Amino acid sequence: MEATDDLPVVGTLAELTALVERDRGLYVRWSRGPAIDLHAVSSIDDLTGVAMPGLSANPLDVEEWWQDRSPALWVARRLYDYEHLPHEKGAGIRPWVLRGREAGRGPDNEPLVTDVRPLCWIADAVIEEAHTEVARQEHPWGPLRRAAR
Repeated sequence: MEATDDLPVVGTLAELTALVERDRGLYVRWSRGPAIDLHAVSSIDDLTGVAMPGLSANPLDVEEWWQDRSPALWVARRLYDYEHLPHEKGAGIRPWVLRGREAGRGPDNEPLVTDVRPLCWIADAVIEEAHTEVARQEHPWGPLRRAAR
């Protein structure tokens, strides 16, 4: 990992996967970064404007039901499913990894975390690797934000 903005940067999918395999209880958050998020303390529900009791994030822990499948594919999917957020939320939105305590669930059933400890940024190259990993699957899937029918 190389350091930038006071946080190291994970530069490869393999490096991020190793971190996820080594440490449980990690989350990925897509935002303008910990400096802004830790000042705000909570996420806001986009639909209602209600402040939620924590920052919305997505867990990176590999679930038991994933069994012996590739941990790198698991991590790739966790990134791929939300890679639309920078386009939707605007400039400066980037993924970063944190450790925190789950304090509830948001309107999309996402964990809301408090006691946040930022660990690292995720480089754009890792998102590109996630796309490649997903595309290699026999039946590739689309990102979570799918086009309306």
